[in-house]
Amino acid sequence: MADIQNATEDEKLRYLTRMRELLSVRMEEVKPRRYKHSLGVARTAAHLAEVYGVDSFLAEAAGLVHDWDKVLDDSELLARAAQYRIRLAGSPTYSTSLLHGLVAAVELPHIFPELPEEVWQAIARHTVAAVDMTPLDMVVFIADAIEPMRQGDYADELRALVGKISLESLFFKCFSQGLSFVISTGRYLYPTAITIYNAYATKGLA
Repeated sequence: MADIQNATEDEKLRYLTRMRELLSVRMEEVKPRRYKHSLGVARTAAHLAEVYGVDSFLAEAAGLVHDWDKVLDDSELLARAAQYRIRLAGSPTYSTSLLHGLVAAVELPHIFPELPEEVWQAIARHTVAAVDMTPLDMVVFIADAIEPMRQGDYADELRALVGKISLESLFFKCFSQGLSFVISTGRYLYPTAITIYNAYATKGLA
């Protein structure tokens, strides 16, 4: 299936079913909660895509496999990041929680070659974000934060805003909440975070 975006709806559904089956084999036994989270992100991403006029098939596909490499331990993620020469803005050792998206974005095109580059970019950016997020990037990023298994006032507040504010404003609120959490818990702040925050803050999205 060389051009999945021009496939029929039935073909797309079969493709998503195959993706879920492969994800199940890779993750369901070793990381059952992460597997359920991935299914939730896929459904949420598809819903957000429909609300905001983004390709829902690509959103669901990206959501399904966004945590593909969460089954790897930190040492393996670091090794693969080095092997793939993934460029990081800061310390690899302190950035291991962010590596799974970047590593998966290199590996997954070989497993699902029918999907376009924009899917892999969204997966890479769901952990680190960027100053130039595309609508698909934002959908996957937000879906990761508000899928049904996410509990807490922050998730409820974001869910309540879906469809009521622009996608970019929703992303900025989601990113800002994540930034606040990292700072309030004394965790390592990825060096590009402030640059990304300021890029969206100066747009008057708050």
